[in-house]
Amino acid sequence: MRSSIGVARARREPLTLLCSLWLWGVAAQPSTPPPTAPSPSPGTRLRFRLAGYPRKHNEGRIEVFYNQEWGTVCDDDFTLANAHVLCRHLGFAGATGWAHSAKYGKGVGRIWLDNVVCGGSEKSIVACKSRGWGNSDCTHEEDAGVVCKDERIPGFVDSNVIETEQNQVEELRLRPVVASARRRLPVTEGIVEVRYKDSWAQICDEGWDSRSSRVVCGMMGFPAERKVNRNFYKLYAERQQLNFRLHSVACAGTEVHISMCPFEFYRGNATTACKGGMPAVVSCVPGPLFAASSPRGKKRPQRQPGQRLRLKGGAKVGEGRVEVLRHGEWGTVCDDRWSLLSASVVCRELGFGSAKEALTGARMGQGMGPIHLNEVRCTGTEASLWSCPYKNITEEGCKHSEDAGVRCNIPYMGYETTIRLSGGRSRFEGRVEVVVGADGEGHPHWGLICGEGWGTLEAAVACRQLGLGFANHGLQETWYWDASNVTEMVLSGVKCAGHEMSLSHCRHHSGHVNCKNTGTRFAAGVICSETASDLLLHAALVQETAYIEDRPLHMLYCAAEENCLASSARHANWPYGHRRLLRFSSQIHNYGRADFRPKAGRHSWVWHECHGHYHSMDIFTHYDILTPNGTKVAEGHKASFCLEDTECEEDVAKRYECANFGEQGITVGCWDLYRHDIDCQWIDITDVKPGNYILQVVINPNFEVAESDFTNNAMKCNCKYDGHRIWVHNCHIGDAFSEEANRRFEQYPGQLNNQVM
Repeated sequence: MRSSIGVARARREPLTLLCSLWLWGVAAQPSTPPPTAPSPSPGTRLRFRLAGYPRKHNEGRIEVFYNQEWGTVCDDDFTLANAHVLCRHLGFAGATGWAHSAKYGKGVGRIWLDNVVCGGSEKSIVACKSRGWGNSDCTHEEDAGVVCKDERIPGFVDSNVIETEQNQVEELRLRPVVASARRRLPVTEGIVEVRYKDSWAQICDEGWDSRSSRVVCGMMGFPAERKVNRNFYKLYAERQQLNFRLHSVACAGTEVHISMCPFEFYRGNATTACKGGMPAVVSCVPGPLFAASSPRGKKRPQRQPGQRLRLKGGAKVGEGRVEVLRHGEWGTVCDDRWSLLSASVVCRELGFGSAKEALTGARMGQGMGPIHLNEVRCTGTEASLWSCPYKNITEEGCKHSEDAGVRCNIPYMGYETTIRLSGGRSRFEGRVEVVVGADGEGHPHWGLICGEGWGTLEAAVACRQLGLGFANHGLQETWYWDASNVTEMVLSGVKCAGHEMSLSHCRHHSGHVNCKNTGTRFAAGVICSETASDLLLHAALVQETAYIEDRPLHMLYCAAEENCLASSARHANWPYGHRRLLRFSSQIHNYGRADFRPKAGRHSWVWHECHGHYHSMDIFTHYDILTPNGTKVAEGHKASFCLEDTECEEDVAKRYECANFGEQGITVGCWDLYRHDIDCQWIDITDVKPGNYILQVVINPNFEVAESDFTNNAMKCNCKYDGHRIWVHNCHIGDAFSEEANRRFEQYPGQLNNQVM
């Protein structure tokens, strides 16, 4: 009854702590059901809210305020039609899904509705059928939730403000007491403190054990806890004036937040409380990316041999689509029964803390390839996701639109304090200013970054450091954002790989600034975005459509004009003779969360008279023939003469069409098909000698357009050429297989799939 007592006490106190709505489910349930309430009249104005944690603003446990009391809705007979009606009550355009079994935590109080049946078009939940208001045979373990479309009803004024209870702990920190630790990030050890009123209070360590420490470490972004020297802290505590707020904390160790643990509040002045005890102290083990001896993000963390887990498609460190390695091939996880417990196992296995969110519905973009796991049900104690019970996927059981993802707690590193944007029209854009050292009074010294060489990868790191998502554009001139008194260039030669957590981890000129144009107009800038596109090539289609054609030179004048032939073609005996071309179709899918648009606006597209089309990108694709050791023996390239939606998935409308100087791009859920018989859709292999090779196709090779993931832009195949025929086999996206499988890449047997035409 410890947590129930804590709830009762807390409700008699004034509102003092911010709320995450975690503990609503721990209040004692009434022993006998309350009487049925009269149904509201059609004109009654009901109030609705979303509750629970963790959640986004457009999802959560659905709660109804009626008869002066907040209550919940049971998930019995719940449907998407019910969710549509309830989401409209909340001011959203409709629903995209719903949740059962108290996914967002258990509510308290009345269960107002049960066995609700709506058609979906009702203007009020009152018009739907049900057992009657207050008549339910459910418990709060069956509380229903809704996921609403992130689109507001025009003119709807009631905001989704959550009314909070008073028994919550939202803000928590570790306060280091060792002088050296105070200056070092991340903070891995210290006294556990909770926000109380306008200051911080301590937790009495009565009943505190390693399981509670594990929960706190998880919240702080660390995968594990370790023992601490209590004697040192006891001596320290005896000399301090302490104010205890919580006691009798008894976590199981699997909670993702301390508010889910049973505990009690101290009442009134608690400076003399916790007699014979001391403040709770925690020491955490940082993950490899945040260990003190690590390069702090300078290098991409290497996966350990045999590691079978990774995150893809996230803008921030510690978030992304969950992908697992099975039978040498990377695949995704279905979101059926995906929970915070399973998500936390993933986060800790990867060296982060517990999970902030367990994401469903491909919120981090859709993956490709197999879906390896379904209905994963971890208890939270497992060391690896592979130790959790799961089901093998069936062909009809799940789609990539149901790929699971996570957002993990990560340690606070303070990177966002050394960068800012100025002059932009919104907080997502502006000229980049960074801190380099301090002045004589200790104030940070802000300066600009030289725009030379600044591009999409550098912008991606800046946007990540700012916490603003993905890079939309990296700009080398920012004269139109000249709104700051910062004029000095302090950084130049910045070159990033794209995965770094801070610009300070990227290569740059050290000791001096080497910049040709030092005027402020040539300072680097960024435009960030919460979403980004993600292009992938359909590898199987390349393999199925590859063939060789000997094409007469008199039919290749246009191709020669656009540099689509090998350099030796310039010395050919035009118009006599021929060139040998390896042709294939390319189907480029956009699996991201934003449309793929050319960087250049239509005003700067280049008209090519010969083929009668506009080029919207200088280079859209590289085609190369490589030897097994990586030496290039033939190449092709294709400017993006026409980016359009050739086909789309069901329920996705085409948006881009090249005809009549139309807009160019690839919509999310659509693909652009370049058929094998289009000019420049080839590699000129006239000069290639017989042998074993690798065919490599790279989309967006110069990173001209931002994507959420550049590691999947390359596709490669095995090729065997005997001078007359070519075998193309084992085509796959570059990071689809394990490292071991890639090492065996050229050893796969081939099949005859084309010959000279």
